[in-house]
Amino acid sequence: MVDAALSPHATLALNSARLRRALRADQIFQRLTFCCALLVLVIFAGIIWALVDGALPAIRAFGFAFLWTEVWNPVTERFGGLAPIAGTLITSFLAMLVAIPVGIGIAIFLTEICPRPLRRPIGIAIELLAGIPSIIYGIWGLFVLAPMLQQSVMPPVIDAFAGIPVLSSLFAGPPYGIGIFTAALILSIMTIPFISAITRDVFETVPPVLKEAAYGLGATTWEVLWNVVLPYTRGGVVGGIMLALGRALGETMAVTFVIGNAHRISASLFAPGTTISAAIANEFTEAIGELYLPALVELGLVLFFVTFCVLALAQYMLYRLEQRAGGRS
Repeated sequence: MVDAALSPHATLALNSARLRRALRADQIFQRLTFCCALLVLVIFAGIIWALVDGALPAIRAFGFAFLWTEVWNPVTERFGGLAPIAGTLITSFLAMLVAIPVGIGIAIFLTEICPRPLRRPIGIAIELLAGIPSIIYGIWGLFVLAPMLQQSVMPPVIDAFAGIPVLSSLFAGPPYGIGIFTAALILSIMTIPFISAITRDVFETVPPVLKEAAYGLGATTWEVLWNVVLPYTRGGVVGGIMLALGRALGETMAVTFVIGNAHRISASLFAPGTTISAAIANEFTEAIGELYLPALVELGLVLFFVTFCVLALAQYMLYRLEQRAGGRS
């Protein structure tokens, strides 16, 4: 009513002022978002600089040999990162070997098979598992899981595989209860909720008409999942797996409780070991000398690099999958 009572020139001036204010607000918003994105890059560069600067004495002293040297002796200040690096990769690989099929299976059950009254309670339970602090998993693993494995699982497995060429070395005694296998099992339990929750959410984004059309053509539930749901949601599924892998690579407290914290590499999965995060957490407060603390910082730099490579590989996999899907279409 006010605009209608104004003259054409006044209305034009008012609209021009509103447009200028809108453009000015839009420019401010663009600059703020650009600053937020730039802040991420600054933090990223700052972390790299801090790690490289802290690890520089160890890098100069040991060079690339740090990556394939197993010796870790604070007394003589001879340090090598092979044992924690190998422990990190082995435990994460074994954890993903268990967590990926189980997590995706839980998501499939919740979205396609589970009765509707049970979907919400089970989904809430899974999300609650994802929110449990890692130290709780570690305490449970040390006082419940490790004794159970030591008494009921490891002895029969060791006896069953005794004398078999490769398996006898992978599952050799004595049954401590703690070790690489226990740490990997704890990591798999911790990462299953991440994979299942994210995969369930992306499965629910599939348009119902696509699944109904497949069922209408006579497809089974497995065929609908394999040919419709998974191709449609592969980006989200891979993203959930990479998120879980990132937690497995950097997990500290839960692994520290149950891995045994031994700086050595053993052929047996039941033997004690260590990871990069566990080594840093255990020894950081006791690191004295010219090379002890820089060696721990260099371990952190290696973990940072490994995590970065894993995420870059995941992005490349997604890019290749999208290209392949585009070529088929």
